[in-house]
Amino acid sequence: MKKFLKPTLLIVFGIVIGFPIFSMTYYTMVRTSTPQFCASCHEIQWAYDTWKTSTHVNNLQGFVADCMDCHLPAPHDTVNFFYMKTVHGIKDVVAHFMMDSPDDYDHGENRRKAYASFKNDQCLKCHRNIQYIPNKRGAMLAHKQVLYPMAGMEKRCVECHYDLVHNNRKIYDYHRLDLIAKR
Repeated sequence: MKKFLKPTLLIVFGIVIGFPIFSMTYYTMVRTSTPQFCASCHEIQWAYDTWKTSTHVNNLQGFVADCMDCHLPAPHDTVNFFYMKTVHGIKDVVAHFMMDSPDDYDHGENRRKAYASFKNDQCLKCHRNIQYIPNKRGAMLAHKQVLYPMAGMEKRCVECHYDLVHNNRKIYDYHRLDLIAKR
């Protein structure tokens, strides 16, 4: 009986300690993964406002691509996802507290850095069927070059689609009143 007491106590202790730690970590990840949370820093408010006017929010399908969909690797790559989320979070917190004023935040420079870091896989998480575009042969051929590049001829999605999100627009890029009313 004593032989099983110590391992049983260790397992129970592990569960009692592990479950709350896992729950708090999961809760924190969920709460800090919304566009509204990103917009809680004044530096990011501009990016949030320009995202809301883009087709990544206002589109015929009613699909919304949020900050993490573009700025982080796919969640199924768990270790890389958590690592990059932590790196981005630390960078944003440091920027928030180290700047003298919100005007010190260079949106253009940060946008260039973000676009330079994007990989096609980040776009292809949502845009899977990019080869089938009826009546648009040029787009189909361009997308074929992205999916099946020749050696030394790799193309990135953002080379053609640079101005989709985070542009200072006075009006929504695309909207349907019935979709907006549901939000």
